[in-house]
Amino acid sequence: MRPLLNTLYVTTEGAWLRKDGANLVVEVEGQERARVPIHMLASLVCFGRVLVSPPLLGFCCEEGISVCYLTTHGRFLARVEGPVSGNVLLRREQYRRSDDASGCAAIVRHLLTGKVHNQRAVVSRAWRDHGAGLDTEVGRALDQARKRLRHILSRLLAAGDTAVLRGLEGEASQTYFGVFGHLLRVNDEGCQWRGRNRRPPLDPLNAVLSFLYTLLTHDCRAALEIVGLDPAVGFLHRDRPGRPSLALDLAEEFRAVLADRLALSLFNRKQLTGRDFNFLDNGAVLLKEDARKLVLTAYQERKREEINHAFLGEKLLLGLFPTVQAQLLARHLRGDLDAYPPFLWK
Repeated sequence: MRPLLNTLYVTTEGAWLRKDGANLVVEVEGQERARVPIHMLASLVCFGRVLVSPPLLGFCCEEGISVCYLTTHGRFLARVEGPVSGNVLLRREQYRRSDDASGCAAIVRHLLTGKVHNQRAVVSRAWRDHGAGLDTEVGRALDQARKRLRHILSRLLAAGDTAVLRGLEGEASQTYFGVFGHLLRVNDEGCQWRGRNRRPPLDPLNAVLSFLYTLLTHDCRAALEIVGLDPAVGFLHRDRPGRPSLALDLAEEFRAVLADRLALSLFNRKQLTGRDFNFLDNGAVLLKEDARKLVLTAYQERKREEINHAFLGEKLLLGLFPTVQAQLLARHLRGDLDAYPPFLWK
């Protein structure tokens, strides 16, 4: 099992990153702020105006450590990495399967089974934990959503066409996000749920969701590259220049568990409030710098939690799951597994 290596997030504007022996050194205004052994890193993520020295950048490429550049608010800009690793035969099978209608649909079906199952698990846990019951409007809405998502799961198993599967995914997302606001238990007027929206997000919860989805996609892309798959060629998401379609595919299974529940917890525990966001004239809502650091820290802590992997039958750190699922997908494409076993959260 590959150890859970760390991602270093650098959010301070004007930070200077350099190599000192086998260490990565972070300097701000000429003062050393951090020193990290490079062998402990899997990737480096820079927010905003962060400078990386050429020797450090070259060393990262040699050691297989990706360097990702995002805007201050988490929008992807660029990624620097060394030579592409992995088995060319595995990638050629990935491309063949992506172009094969029945083979592609089989993988999409299992990916979406994981996604919808985990969405339903989040709704079901909220329905049980918070004692909504069936005698309230909220309780009835959550129960109805649970039943509808279960029905969609049964239809997924019978569908054999990718277009039909995508339609069912859309129906499941509409159901899930239709009751998502009931999971937010705060009275802050500025933090009310307005339905799923993005580019730009129009409320604080959507701003946090979009930010976490960016981090999750980065982790999924790194996991796919570790096992030798091409992140750009997916099955559920159509190919588009510059889009990591397979990384987005893999992230779908983890959105509800790793991102959605974390975002809700941050608001429900009042770790985030309306004061942690900038509300722009065009309606966009963006995280302030301190709030962004808080979300990053919470995300890293969440990845260190242990949960049971249903297929492997053992407890693993949640941060390892994208790599495990990428390995299982690679084994399926090689023919070692009859089907791709999705991540199912209980």
